[in-house]
Amino acid sequence: MGESSGGRGLFVGLTTLDLIYQVEAVPSSNQKVVAQDAAIAAGGPATNAAVTFAHLGGTATLLSTVGKHPIAGLIQADLATWGVQLIDLDPDRSKSPSVSSILVTAATGDRAVVSRNAVGAQGAGDRLPVHITQALKERRFDVVLIDGHQMAVGAAIAQQARAAGIPVVVDGGSWKPGFESVLRQTDYAICSANFLPPGCASADVLLYLRSLGVSYIARTRGAQPVEYLSNQGGGQVAVPPISPVDTLGAGDIFHGAFCYFSLQLEFEAAIAQAAQVAALACQSFGTRHWMTGE
Repeated sequence: MGESSGGRGLFVGLTTLDLIYQVEAVPSSNQKVVAQDAAIAAGGPATNAAVTFAHLGGTATLLSTVGKHPIAGLIQADLATWGVQLIDLDPDRSKSPSVSSILVTAATGDRAVVSRNAVGAQGAGDRLPVHITQALKERRFDVVLIDGHQMAVGAAIAQQARAAGIPVVVDGGSWKPGFESVLRQTDYAICSANFLPPGCASADVLLYLRSLGVSYIARTRGAQPVEYLSNQGGGQVAVPPISPVDTLGAGDIFHGAFCYFSLQLEFEAAIAQAAQVAALACQSFGTRHWMTGE
């Protein structure tokens, strides 16, 4: 949690080990296929956002559950490679971290994902690491992102960040029970088209979030313009036209880039820059190759 000209971010949520395969087509029942390419990386919304934030020049701290299973070593090594500091909510956990199997269709970049997410690996909101609580009180973070996969922890962190005057960003990839408790402490809600609170139609989501007191709201819609609403008004931000190679993690990368640029730019401009970074990521296979130029 040292000083950084790019800002200091705390990212709270899911960490997985992603096994990523590029295939000609997703196999049907009882069919075997040979992958055209493959990659292994730490994954999860908060994790990919933290890696992106660090790559862009920020100091990223990830608060998540990984444990001490042998697979955890692969996750820890990947995070270290990309300069992300991991604070483990359950370092003595012996069970395997969540493993995601991902098939990316080569012709379209569409992905199919099977994962346990954070099921069975939830941290307690009243048992946060003491040094994280102290760092929040002392404003040693400039922005906090919460992805909702550690809901109790996320709610506690959001409350503490709000009390300290640290901006809270929510990654609303999909609705999760209890999200309203986090959203009431949120400054920026950046949601996908799949984020539908109970009883909300697609057209009602932005107004629902405003009713919870969220000041800045954006809704990504794939290749369509990003819709946004703020205290200054609303509108749309165009996204770069591309031919996607792999859309895996595009939303996570958007969120990490938004956290980085939100510390430097106005809301609409930060959205536009985040869209540029996510578009770049979609033009290479996996969630890391875009950062290496491969």
